[in-house]
Amino acid sequence: MSDVVSIELLLDSETEALVRIDWDRLAAAGLSSLASHRASSNRPHVTLLVRPTLDRVDFADAVALLPVVITLSGPILFRHGDRAVLARRVVPTKELLRLHRAVHQAVPPGEDAAHTVPGRWTPHVTLARRVRMDVVADALRLLGPERVGVGLALRRWDSAAAQVTPII
Repeated sequence: MSDVVSIELLLDSETEALVRIDWDRLAAAGLSSLASHRASSNRPHVTLLVRPTLDRVDFADAVALLPVVITLSGPILFRHGDRAVLARRVVPTKELLRLHRAVHQAVPPGEDAAHTVPGRWTPHVTLARRVRMDVVADALRLLGPERVGVGLALRRWDSAAAQVTPII
């Protein structure tokens, strides 16, 4: 999927700032980092759903479950050849899984990205893309400790239109 629509869980300002510190540490070391992506839409988040297209949907039942406590735990790699996406795992608590289910129940059947399908979802916050495997150990040493935060809001990201819409 190249152009997609995603539904994302945004973090409280303190947790977002801590993720950005990880981004900045990676960038300062000359490693791949989302800190280099300067668009205003580039915010730390947990992706709940990804599809090629999605009509406007009422997510009131999902929004009613917010806020939700989240734990950003240790790193996870999604490897692709000699590169990987570096992320922090998000612990899939009952509350977070309930929110994820509510988002998916609000939408009609569709072509969901495999990594967001209920039962196969791997909740995470991305730190860097295209990290060379030969520098992964260096990147891991730069990351801060596990942290607990709060998921406060949902947003819709439409990559084709380059548009972010808050979900109220």
